[in-house]
Amino acid sequence: MILPMKKVSIVLLNKEREQALVNLRKLGLVHLERLEGNSEKLSAFKEYSSNLIVAESVLGEIKLPKKQKKNCAELSYQKAIELSSEIVKKSDKKKQLLEEISANVSELERFYAWGSVSLEDLSFLSEKGINIKLFEVPVEKYAQIDEALDTILVNNDKKTARFILLNAQKERPENLLPEAFEVPLPRCSTTELELQIKENESSIEQIDNFFLENVCFINSIRKAKKILEADIEFENVNAGMNRENLGNENDLAWISGYVPTENLQELKDACKEYCWALSFVDPEDDDIEVPTKLKNNKFVSLIYPLTDFLGTVPGYHEYDISGWFLFFFTIFFGMIFGDGGYGLLVTIVALIMMLKAKMKGGKISPLLGLVTLVGFATVVWGAVTCTWFGFTPEQLPQWVKNLSIPVISNVYADAIWQLPWTKEGVGLTTAQNMQIFCFALALFQLSVAHIKGIKSNLGSLKVLGEVGALMQLWGLFYVVLMMVVNGEVFALNAIMINGTIPIGIIFVALVLVGFILSFVFSNYEGSVGQSVLESCKNIISVLLGVVNVFSDIVSYIRLWAVGLAGAAISSTVNEMAGPLLGHAILFIAAIALLVFGHGLNMILNLLSVIVHGVRLNTLEFSSHLGMSWSGFKYNPFRESGK
Repeated sequence: MILPMKKVSIVLLNKEREQALVNLRKLGLVHLERLEGNSEKLSAFKEYSSNLIVAESVLGEIKLPKKQKKNCAELSYQKAIELSSEIVKKSDKKKQLLEEISANVSELERFYAWGSVSLEDLSFLSEKGINIKLFEVPVEKYAQIDEALDTILVNNDKKTARFILLNAQKERPENLLPEAFEVPLPRCSTTELELQIKENESSIEQIDNFFLENVCFINSIRKAKKILEADIEFENVNAGMNRENLGNENDLAWISGYVPTENLQELKDACKEYCWALSFVDPEDDDIEVPTKLKNNKFVSLIYPLTDFLGTVPGYHEYDISGWFLFFFTIFFGMIFGDGGYGLLVTIVALIMMLKAKMKGGKISPLLGLVTLVGFATVVWGAVTCTWFGFTPEQLPQWVKNLSIPVISNVYADAIWQLPWTKEGVGLTTAQNMQIFCFALALFQLSVAHIKGIKSNLGSLKVLGEVGALMQLWGLFYVVLMMVVNGEVFALNAIMINGTIPIGIIFVALVLVGFILSFVFSNYEGSVGQSVLESCKNIISVLLGVVNVFSDIVSYIRLWAVGLAGAAISSTVNEMAGPLLGHAILFIAAIALLVFGHGLNMILNLLSVIVHGVRLNTLEFSSHLGMSWSGFKYNPFRESGK
């Protein structure tokens, strides 16, 4: 459930502001509204934090051999700040040196074919009245240079001739070939460039040695970063608090936030103890900053590791579907992972890890509980469908096949299941039965969504809109069976009530009546006419809504299709490894192939669960609930680690 919140405002003396925030942080109850502080102290903290992050990144890139690893005495908070500042300076200096080396290397490469170039020598010649310029020209063009020009060929290769133009003037000679390209002189002599590169490389080596000497302090830097994060949070609140500016010691300051209703009395007692003024009200429907705090039993809380990983938090005014999420995700996981053998491996590994944690006296992680649950669900699904490590039913013992449910079991993959209303020889295949099961899951889950909507809108005519949506869902379920599964078995007149009323027509009528109810009442806010007008304004979206319901139901077929793909991969792996097992020399290769193939398949199945199993909960199910997952977690202002 989503715990109810109270919006609170705390008023105190401005001169006691910092101590009040210390006490408020110790209390750890108030989720503060967003504040943007601005102070010199906060700016300094942010600069320190930036330095610590860069320092951690720089030192984290250094990988020392185990023999070279050493333990350093832990640095104090202030020393860690100072070290991080020095690391940042040296890191920036290293970047500058690397850029200079790159520029100098490029310059040397430009004059590699010319040999050594000395600006001092060129300057000396210029003082003696001999001006020199460097040119390059296609090798076949050099012989065409005007003889009136004084040139000296330096060297040439297959493509380019390099020559010196003597007595060169500032302006380019008019009789010089247009193909001749003047080579700009280097910024300094090539010998000096080489010397600068060596000096820069030596400086970089010194910087790297400094990093190596201090890499053992990385944990101290990480601890300082955590401390600083708390300091930044505190100073941001301190600088961002609202306050009076009357210029006397009794100026007031105040801050607002949210507290769970169950903790309100504790906050009242604290305000009384510290002489703070307190006001509190219920959040309004249009309050968008109300945090969400979920509270469920230990079993339902198993879903929290997954939702925390996904970052999905329901809005304060939305639904807590943690229980339903866990229920359906468990089923979806079992169907997509599919193989009972895989599920058995997952369950055994999870149980071993839980046992180890218990023996060490530690707390069992909810994640292990979730893994155990979905592993067991996979075992159950593998048992009822007779899917074990990709083996064919013929390769499995009879007692294993007896565990399966015939209508969806691989043992009876080629069977035709005749229904009471079908003529002899006409029925459903095992694959079609599986499709029906997927669509039935869709009907169940999406019906839950609309039933919750009906419950939340009781007392308003808007409830008729939800009833209409539910009727459309049930009617379109039959349409899906008719159009996707088997048009003959589920024809409109295939099933008759009392021999006269076709049940298919009843389901189609549900769609039409449901559409009318939804069209008239889905936007109801006190006026039927206004609701109809809103539907008319969005007539295209309303019509597409019917199509969306159809596609939402059909999308659940992915549970069967993805599971089928995983089963095909595991079967293929077995077929590839089977011939190798009969040869002693190739036996190890066969085992390696089986481990790799099935391991890869399990990883792919896990990714499929995240993509498809989660999607059905967070998209299809949530869209029918009207949920946008727009919430954010209750995160009170409190001391680190509390």
